[in-house]
Amino acid sequence: MADRPARKTRTPHRAQVVRTDRLTPHMVRVVLGGDGLAGFHVGEWTDHYIKLLFPTGGATYPEPFDLERIRADFPREQWPVTRTYTVRAWDPAARELTVDFVTHGDEGLAGPWASRVQPGEEIHFMGPGGAYAPDAEADWHLLVGDESALPAIAAALERLTDSRAGGAAEVPVHAFIEVADEAEELKLTVPEGARVSWLHRGAAPVGEALVAAVRGLEFPPGQVHAFVHGEAGFVKEIRRHLRLECQIPREWLSISGYWRRGHDEDGWQASKREWNQQVEAEQETAGPEEAAA
Repeated sequence: MADRPARKTRTPHRAQVVRTDRLTPHMVRVVLGGDGLAGFHVGEWTDHYIKLLFPTGGATYPEPFDLERIRADFPREQWPVTRTYTVRAWDPAARELTVDFVTHGDEGLAGPWASRVQPGEEIHFMGPGGAYAPDAEADWHLLVGDESALPAIAAALERLTDSRAGGAAEVPVHAFIEVADEAEELKLTVPEGARVSWLHRGAAPVGEALVAAVRGLEFPPGQVHAFVHGEAGFVKEIRRHLRLECQIPREWLSISGYWRRGHDEDGWQASKREWNQQVEAEQETAGPEEAAA
């Protein structure tokens, strides 16, 4: 999943499902392909994302698929529903786009779709967008997230691995990834010397283990570049720690809530901007005593 608006293009991409693979009990990989991806391109960021467009309200949309026309001619309840997902990988030679989905049975929209979709089925999407990649000028890197941020963290670790292979200096990397249990862990490509810690949530609240891990980390010397994404509640707590207690400048932080407990994506996106502004105002104006509380 991801958090910033997709690029301002009004022409959706059309893709066909090539294959699917269940990676863990609660994560499904869907590989998309087809001629509709001829103009698709990513590469600058490791948190590239797309906005999948799901038909709703029993609507059948005219061909060619035209989002502006649909929004002009169809009632709002029949507009496509968007769900935002990170680009796990893009193979331009094979023209294949890989997206990983967290699933919870029949709960939600995109997860059940990923679990049942068959090769040959089509889907439209907008994008890509993106804004983060590990900065080569950083003295060390901190990557923190739950399952929703795992694809972006995996892509960042791969970018750092490729950088090392290309001659970049070895710098410390600390990655904390929280999942339900050991069965949800994935094999990752990790640069030499990086420390990846899998934290098992069990029955604890989402992100509780991540907050404790970041607070307990002895920071290496120098400037950190931090990526912290996932459920909004723990993201808020870690942002507070990094900004106020650790005094890390805002420009060295990529921090945002991909989702929020008790909200679907529609409800979260509708309130997210206001929530982020409130969090930033509260944390930027907190005094030293409050910050240490």
